[in-house]
Amino acid sequence: MSGPTTNGHTTNGHATNGHGGYAVWAPGPRVVELEVEGVRHPLRRDPDGWWRTSEVERRPGDDYGFVLDGGPCRPDPRSEWQPNGVEGRSRVVDHGAFDWTDDTFVPNTLGHAVIYELHVGTFSPGGRFVDVIERLDHLAALGVTHLELMPVAAFSGDHGWGYDGVALWAPHPAYGDPDDLRALVDAAHGAGLAVLLDVVYNHLGPEGNHLAAFGPYFTEHHRTPWGDAVNLDAAHSTEVRRFIIDNACMWLRDYHLDGLRLDAVHALRDDSAVHLLEQLSLEVDALEQSLGRPLVLIAESDRNDPRTVTPRPVGLGIDAQWADDLHHALHVALTGERTSYYEDFTGLLDVAGALERGFVFDGRYSPARDRVHGRPLRDFDLGARPADRVVTSLENHDQVGNRATGDRTNHLVALDRFLVGATIALTAPGVPLLFQGEEWATSSPFQFFADHQDPELVDAVRKGRVSEFAAFGWDPDAVPDPESVETFERSKLAWEEIDRPLDHPDHQRALAHYRALIGLRRSHPDLCDGQFVRSVEIHPSGTAIAFHRGDLVVAANLGPSPVRLGLGGSRTPPLLVTGDVQAGPLGLDLGPDSAVVARVGLLLATFERSGEMDEAASG
Repeated sequence: MSGPTTNGHTTNGHATNGHGGYAVWAPGPRVVELEVEGVRHPLRRDPDGWWRTSEVERRPGDDYGFVLDGGPCRPDPRSEWQPNGVEGRSRVVDHGAFDWTDDTFVPNTLGHAVIYELHVGTFSPGGRFVDVIERLDHLAALGVTHLELMPVAAFSGDHGWGYDGVALWAPHPAYGDPDDLRALVDAAHGAGLAVLLDVVYNHLGPEGNHLAAFGPYFTEHHRTPWGDAVNLDAAHSTEVRRFIIDNACMWLRDYHLDGLRLDAVHALRDDSAVHLLEQLSLEVDALEQSLGRPLVLIAESDRNDPRTVTPRPVGLGIDAQWADDLHHALHVALTGERTSYYEDFTGLLDVAGALERGFVFDGRYSPARDRVHGRPLRDFDLGARPADRVVTSLENHDQVGNRATGDRTNHLVALDRFLVGATIALTAPGVPLLFQGEEWATSSPFQFFADHQDPELVDAVRKGRVSEFAAFGWDPDAVPDPESVETFERSKLAWEEIDRPLDHPDHQRALAHYRALIGLRRSHPDLCDGQFVRSVEIHPSGTAIAFHRGDLVVAANLGPSPVRLGLGGSRTPPLLVTGDVQAGPLGLDLGPDSAVVARVGLLLATFERSGEMDEAASG
């Protein structure tokens, strides 16, 4: 299916160093012409639907497009760069020209990772790749190991979340050019940070999306929330699958990325004998061997299906998946909200379930879905470290940004209570993920924003957003205008909250606590042992929890009254405390909205009943 090769591989149907001929897969049109720098050239059609020419050299910096049946000039579906937006001409990129300095970088394994999710446009005032570089020292000092960039594939307009990308091979021009992205990855590696990229293969955005004019990239055989599904199993699906897999390998190879986060894989409708994800994991494994460096794939899925992360051929071979059950249970425990999908969760009892099993809903009846949902992870062989297969969080872009006003956990509860939630999230089994600004309890919301150009689409997005939240009981007047630049600007992080520490003591306190928690994970292997919790206890009040991670115990009290944690005679000082925790002769007294991490060795730490506490106090 490919054109000339370079070092044994190709991309875009042409050589990866920017030389060689042009090619495009377009089985639909009768005539396809190449337009380069304003001059048109005929292309010849191969039986497989590819159109090619070797007579016109691909020169880095040249602008080009394809003319289908005499219509307007369209960008290359595999365009490497769209400097003038998704409707403009494509530009040839030389992927071999960048001077990399990361030859010796080795990323942490997922089992010892702390992931930091960020949106390039709102992470910094400038909103560009180069601006992220300026804050790498902060992230390294925080102790995170992996950056996860929300999607950067080019989309319509200047600002947006990135999940409506249409030029999937090209970095978004408002963030910088391809070498700016490479510079960010190279600098991150120099700071000891791996870089993951969020990619979206389940749908494309509505503006600038011309794939259907080239060929059957979509199929009516399946439907998704965004319309016709991507064609993964119907006629001509072989080349569509190739388009996706080549794209994934391009990001990993040509931008030195360490892994991909695959958006909403439950919407990848595929009835093939070999599911797209299985094929992708197989080819990424081969690329890993070829490059000689580790690569990871992380899926977002709402199915609670262990087969996603089970090794091939029993499963799909994805390394890990987002598991939102811990987030949902913690959110209910902290805030008391029980609307929408939070209807399924009861608070700390379900926090305990997530700590013990990874999935709360692992074959249980789900009231929100009105059916049985999920399957137990323990039903499958996930290797020696099963908890490494789930990525957990207290906040992520979905759970913050899909609220009507983009309010964060620390906007909903007091700081003491928020830090208790952080303590549980960062000492729980699994791979913890932080969302930008969470570490200092930022005042900045993260709201839904877009920059569509079509007035009818702008109006539809506005009305749809209001209608969606009205159905959940939100005040329509409180929903920010998603198409307003003010909504985008409002979502930018307020870095002055940590740049001027004396003016913002609460933010400094939050940042110090997050640094201590991440430092604890690094210094105590039991917190990264890859195992789910074997011993967890809920206080009779239902408002406090204690669980063991090896020789450590983590206890948290979200109730209005103090609780006592008996340490079985251990007198070792706590390793970490937030809130009012007092050491006594018989254990630790946890005041309201407090948490503690302590070393207990082989002893079992348990809660004392209120009567026992009163008797000990009177004695």
